[in-house]
Amino acid sequence: MLDRIGVKSLDDLYADVPAGFVYKGEYDLPDALSEQEVRDFFERLASKNTRLKVFAGAGSYDHYTPAVIPYIISRSEFLTAYTPYQCEISQGTLRYIFEYQSMICALTGMDVSNASMYDGPTAAAEAMRMAVASARKKNTVLLSRTLLPNVVKTVETYAKYYGTNIAYIEAEGGQTSLASLREAMACGDVAGAIVPSVNRFGIIEDLTGFAETLHEGKALLVEYCDPSALAVLRTPAEWGADVAVGDGQSLGIPMCFGGPYVGFMACTKEHMRKLPGRIVGETVDGQGRRAFVLTLQAREQHIRREKATSNICSNESLMALFVTVYTSLMGPQGLREVNEKSYAGAHLLHDMLLRTGKFEEVFDKPFLKEFVLKPLVDVKSLQSKLYEGGFFGALETEEGYVSFCVTEKRTRAEIEALVALAREA
Repeated sequence: MLDRIGVKSLDDLYADVPAGFVYKGEYDLPDALSEQEVRDFFERLASKNTRLKVFAGAGSYDHYTPAVIPYIISRSEFLTAYTPYQCEISQGTLRYIFEYQSMICALTGMDVSNASMYDGPTAAAEAMRMAVASARKKNTVLLSRTLLPNVVKTVETYAKYYGTNIAYIEAEGGQTSLASLREAMACGDVAGAIVPSVNRFGIIEDLTGFAETLHEGKALLVEYCDPSALAVLRTPAEWGADVAVGDGQSLGIPMCFGGPYVGFMACTKEHMRKLPGRIVGETVDGQGRRAFVLTLQAREQHIRREKATSNICSNESLMALFVTVYTSLMGPQGLREVNEKSYAGAHLLHDMLLRTGKFEEVFDKPFLKEFVLKPLVDVKSLQSKLYEGGFFGALETEEGYVSFCVTEKRTRAEIEALVALAREA
């Protein structure tokens, strides 16, 4: 290799680096380990993690993962090329992306879905760009104050460097205010608004009148959703939304100490050519057999880069496969049962916590699996008590409330144990 590139030694590769910056000592590298020793090492490392029973949500949910998923997603027909530009050798990847898109459209009611995004917050940020691109001369996007904080921060960061103006729709009684939206629309520069389906307080939002108000002003309605909850809630399409975004983690992806996640993004047919990222389409090959190809790439980074809504071309493909397998295994009835059990557990915990006398109701509004209460005890002490008992919950909001979340994985015995610890706080 040295001979091929025309140098005599490895030192010659660094001839332009001042000698004072070149490390002369021995590298502190461990000796090689056998396979068993490597497994033992990582098992010891993993044992240092504290595994808690999760009663927290805030955009990341501890739903059940069917055991068959890891087996299916490791099959060779799906583990093909990273970027499936050569459709002849990437039919496995293209097929599952097509199925993923179809399932996202079924959940959201939208006409078109892309192949996925990095995570929910970045999908929301791309939707902001999409709204501005669709509105052309308008450069303000409205954010609901009830969106998750990480979603707001990500959109704000994108907006800063794209030169987009951000304004806010205030909350009233724990929900996005229609009156505030109408007031914000008066400036005339609004390209779109991003509002949640289920907000950061766990409340199911009533978006009556939002689409009409925005559409009258030639602006887009972007709905940030929990896709698992869409199995039982009104879809973005039913609310009249133009774009639906969110994080697919709630579709069975384990929490895994912070990731990975998978953002989804779908829209109506009218805005299809402004949708960033790749789209897989169905066609037939020369022999009339069903086949899949990348389509509508001109609006992405390949051909008209300077005119593209976004230059993003990557997607969380493995996680898109994960949620595709999960959704196909669960089916409509399975997803409904997940939400029914989560709903029952969350309302049981809510009522039992109130009966301890340690909490007060904040919002008397409908919720699905997540809710907030006003603590009458020190929050840090409450969190420590739960942690010592093996529970993760009582996340503190900026208002000083605490939030809890219950999924189908939590049992009645676990709920009662958490309540007993809260009573001692």
